[in-house]
Amino acid sequence: MFKRGARAPHLFICGLAVVGLLGAAGCKADTGSGSSGNGNGPAKSAPGGSALAAVDSLTVKGRAPKTGYTREKFGKSWVDTDHNGCGTRDDILKRDLTAETFRAEKGGDCVVTSGKLDDPYTGQQLTYTRGKSTIDIDHAVALSDAWQKGAGQWATDKRVQFANDPMNLIAADASANRSKGDGDAATWLPPNKGYRCAYVARQVAVKKKYGVWVTAAEKDAMRKQLNTCPTEKLPTS
Repeated sequence: MFKRGARAPHLFICGLAVVGLLGAAGCKADTGSGSSGNGNGPAKSAPGGSALAAVDSLTVKGRAPKTGYTREKFGKSWVDTDHNGCGTRDDILKRDLTAETFRAEKGGDCVVTSGKLDDPYTGQQLTYTRGKSTIDIDHAVALSDAWQKGAGQWATDKRVQFANDPMNLIAADASANRSKGDGDAATWLPPNKGYRCAYVARQVAVKKKYGVWVTAAEKDAMRKQLNTCPTEKLPTS
């Protein structure tokens, strides 16, 4: 027992040690960076309903083999899944073109014969002429990419719906589309930088809707692009 007023040397020393440990563990300055620590996390706030906020909901896995993939695994090209009497390709041309003209058949507002496209991939205006066009209908999330990230395990009906979902379809310059191949956000983005946020946001929306997973590199690339436009909305259609 210590006399009143006497010091307790060992307790004093231990106390200093504890204070030192607390200082080392919990008293570092807050840099306020908001980063996840790997340089790829959201450095800016991600508002509710934004594509950036939705990225973290995507499952991360490695890319599965492409074994067994063919276009036919996703059904016939451009079937009429919404039963409006028009094939999906014409539905998207009708949505994305301006000054369009139609054949007289099918009510005169279904089979697109010509029009103008403000191409999102290149930023150029293109002319569409049926049968000799340089305009493709691109799958924002390529069918082969989806196959390697979950779609290979789906029922056929779900694959057909995926291949014809307007959310996943974009009228675009054929050359730019074909340079993409089955690339994801980590390997290909549109040459038109002004469209990249909208493009990646659409990929996020499609993958979230259908449960298509992403690779770690792809998720980082999505975050990197969407950090430049944190208020970009997640498309719903």
